[in-house]
Amino acid sequence: MTDQELNQLRREKWRLNGQPVRAREEARSFLESVGFCLMYPSRPAVLAPTFIGAWVGAEERLPLWQQAYADSRAQEASQLMVRLLRERDAYEANLFDDNNTLLVAGSIFPYFYALAGERNPKQTPKPGPDNSQLACDTYAAIERGGPISKQKLIQTLGGGVSAAALEKALAELWSRLRITRVDYSSAEGASWDLLFRWAPDAVRSGIELSVAEALSALISKYLDCVIAVEQPDLEIFFGKLASRSRVKEAVGALLAARELSFVSVGNKSLLQVSPPKGTFKERVSPTPNLLSNS
Repeated sequence: MTDQELNQLRREKWRLNGQPVRAREEARSFLESVGFCLMYPSRPAVLAPTFIGAWVGAEERLPLWQQAYADSRAQEASQLMVRLLRERDAYEANLFDDNNTLLVAGSIFPYFYALAGERNPKQTPKPGPDNSQLACDTYAAIERGGPISKQKLIQTLGGGVSAAALEKALAELWSRLRITRVDYSSAEGASWDLLFRWAPDAVRSGIELSVAEALSALISKYLDCVIAVEQPDLEIFFGKLASRSRVKEAVGALLAARELSFVSVGNKSLLQVSPPKGTFKERVSPTPNLLSNS
């Protein structure tokens, strides 16, 4: 296989081939197919599909998050993304950038939660090294009044809390998946709720998964999404969720179980999900076994 052939397979998988995603069901199917995607392209680049790319149906001249406010395509794609959040077809995580969220498919999210979320989500955070006082106060306000908009949170917290300080507190809670954005309106902005209250089944499923099981499943899904990748790039992607040593250990276990294998692309040896017999194109469509019952 050549680099050009690999890129073409990714373009088809990521809906960059002139077949844009428009309806909610199309968007849900796309997200389930890739597992997770960034909302916008990132700088430096991350090897992952983007929701805006799938909306446009191409990868040329896509807006970054800094340009989204002035791009009608980004506004339309955001409206569709919010519909997915409302229906719990998708969840958001600030894995790479608070302003450029990672969208996670509903069926994949429990695996993601097992790595990034709290094992005891109903325990109220207390001020300390891991939790600022404002984050704890914000959590309490969302617990009492959620789903609640940022504008109403500022009014509820009072005491001269600035929008910037509240953003930081929300990001602090969001990074540990204590809260999640559940809606958006042009008048009041994003609305937040406690994640375990908004999606109790997904959180419960995530708590029941071991870290090793969740990481193996997500690695398999990521490889299904990107078709094939060098191991260092895979370790970079998952380095936000687990240590590189743990990622290497999971890859080694999947190789030993023959869930993963190597494929030659140009002069490089890349990891892929072990395919059934057939052409390479036939290999990339099945969902990895580890996720077949999700």
